[in-house]
Amino acid sequence: MKPEAASALFAGPFALATLSAPEGSAFPALVTPDARVTDLRSAFEDTGLSMRGLLDDWDAVAPRLAALAVDDAAARRPLAEFRVHAPVEPRQVFQSGANYRQHVIDLHVAHRAPDDDRPEEERRAEAAEIMDRRAAEDLPYVFIGLPSAVTGPYDDVVLPAWAEKPDWELELAAVIGRPAHRVSVEEALDHVAGYTIANDLTDRATVFRRDMPQIGTDWLRSKNAPGFTPLGPWIVPAASIADPGDLRLTLRLNGETMQDESTKDMIFNVARMVSHVSQTARLRPGDLVLTGSPAGNGMHWGRLLRDGDVMDASITGLGAQRTRCVAEAAR
Repeated sequence: MKPEAASALFAGPFALATLSAPEGSAFPALVTPDARVTDLRSAFEDTGLSMRGLLDDWDAVAPRLAALAVDDAAARRPLAEFRVHAPVEPRQVFQSGANYRQHVIDLHVAHRAPDDDRPEEERRAEAAEIMDRRAAEDLPYVFIGLPSAVTGPYDDVVLPAWAEKPDWELELAAVIGRPAHRVSVEEALDHVAGYTIANDLTDRATVFRRDMPQIGTDWLRSKNAPGFTPLGPWIVPAASIADPGDLRLTLRLNGETMQDESTKDMIFNVARMVSHVSQTARLRPGDLVLTGSPAGNGMHWGRLLRDGDVMDASITGLGAQRTRCVAEAAR
């Protein structure tokens, strides 16, 4: 599947993508908003160049890319000639849960104790107070994803035969551009090269182990099937996104809007997320920090993913992805 032509694919003068021509190998590319492509292997005179290679040297590369984006002499070809892959192959993927205020409040209200007969408004007020206290005093909830789950923004998503309740989770993803270890909240965004779109699919039926519920969540099985993290289409440089805390996330299932929320609703913003992860892990260029999903997942609607479903996901300034669900048995 190829992206549709658009007057402006993303915010800013350029974005980065990983593309391939028919029968050709994947390569890092600069894409302009009018859907024209520059092969960065040629521009940088490096036939082995990869997206991670660019991000490894982001401080030096970023000004060169900005100059190339406005170079009228640069050789460009139509984006429509190429296949769009996930924009980067990350070394590490950090995923986050329970990070949108309204989403968590909805869950709190929906899962009330059987003997709690208080009005919904009262229970919502209690949940809101808990969320405010959590934002002020607590830490983000972060766990580890697998790079092997990452797939392209227009690729089919294979629903494994064992996945009984596959669900969508549209998320803003920060792409690391400078190594980060134990960085402060104030420093954290200086280590972000750009942003992209992630759909962090989850099989709700396998989140909790039935054989041993006391050990908690099983993120390996529920979130890391091949293709369960559609990514991209672009990495939009951080300099082109004025405020990652004010972006609109929208996911439509077969044309019907399921998720429609602003990153303003985050409990922990991008800077706090990146800083928190870096207190334990050593973030490296190309790593992804996913920042959680807003209200409107399939469990909320009582409608999980099925064979033939089409998901259209977009985030302000970052473009859009379209993925079709294919049942494993139907392949």
